[in-house]
Amino acid sequence: MTTLVIARLTFREAGRRKILLAALLLGLAYLVIYGLGFYFVDQDVNSSQFGPGLLELNQIHNFLFMAGLYVVNFLTVMMAVLTSVDTLSGEIASGTIQTLVSKPVQRWEIVFGKWLGFAGMLTFYLLLMAGGTIGLVYTISGYVAPNVLRGLGLLWMNAVLLLGVSLAGGAVLSTLANGVLVFGMFGIAFIGGWIEQIGSFIQNQTAVNVGIISSLLIPSEALWKRAAFEMQSPMVSALGFSPFTSASMPSTLMVGYGVVYAVLALLLAIMLFNRRDL
Repeated sequence: MTTLVIARLTFREAGRRKILLAALLLGLAYLVIYGLGFYFVDQDVNSSQFGPGLLELNQIHNFLFMAGLYVVNFLTVMMAVLTSVDTLSGEIASGTIQTLVSKPVQRWEIVFGKWLGFAGMLTFYLLLMAGGTIGLVYTISGYVAPNVLRGLGLLWMNAVLLLGVSLAGGAVLSTLANGVLVFGMFGIAFIGGWIEQIGSFIQNQTAVNVGIISSLLIPSEALWKRAAFEMQSPMVSALGFSPFTSASMPSTLMVGYGVVYAVLALLLAIMLFNRRDL
C-alpha cells in the first residue's frame, strides 16, 4: 500500500513540475507533424503516374511507420531519463528525502514506489505516442505492421531498463553526474549498435563484436533493434537489412538479458539507497 501511495505522489510530482505536460504537448506536436508528413507522402505515392504495386506500397508504409517509431523510442527514452534523473539525488541533496525516511516506511518501498510511478507514466506516454503513430498510419493508409504488440512491449522494456539505471545512479551520484552516466551509457549503446549494423552489412566481424560488447554493457539499442525486427515488413526480412535493423538481429537470449538487466538495475537502486548515508 505504501508503495502505491509513493507511486501516486511521484506521478503527481511530475505533473506539478510540468514535465508530463511539456512531454504531452511536444508529443502532440510530433504526432501532428508526423501525420501531415505521412499523409502527403502517401498521397504523392498513390497519385504518381506509375504507382507502386501493393508489395512496394506496403514497404513504403512500413519504412515510414518504423521511422515514426524510431522517434517515439527516442522520446520515450528521454522521458524515462529526464523525469527520473534527480528523483533520488535531488531529494537527497535538498534534504526533502528526510520527510519520507522519517516516516514508518522502508527504504525499498520509497525506491519501488518511485519506480512504479515513473513506469506508469512511461506506459501512458508510450501508449499515447506509439498508439497515435499506429492510428495515424492505419487511418491514412490502412496499413498495420506485423507483431505490433510484441514490438511495443520491447520499447516499453527499453524505457523501463533506462529508468532502473537512472534510479540506481541517483542513489549514489549527484544529479549532474547521474545524467552524464545514464546518457553516456545510452550513447555508447547507440553508437555501438550502428557500428554493429554497418559491420554486419560489410561483413566485418570485429565491428559486429564491438556492437555486441556495447549491448552487454547496456542492451538498450539491442532491445530497439529487436523491436524493429519484429515489426519490419517481409521484404526487409528477406533482404536482411534496413536503416532500422541489421543482419545481426539481437537474439531471444539478448532480450532475456535485457529483462534481467532491468530487474537487476531496480534491485541495485534499492540496495544502494538502503546503504546510502542520509
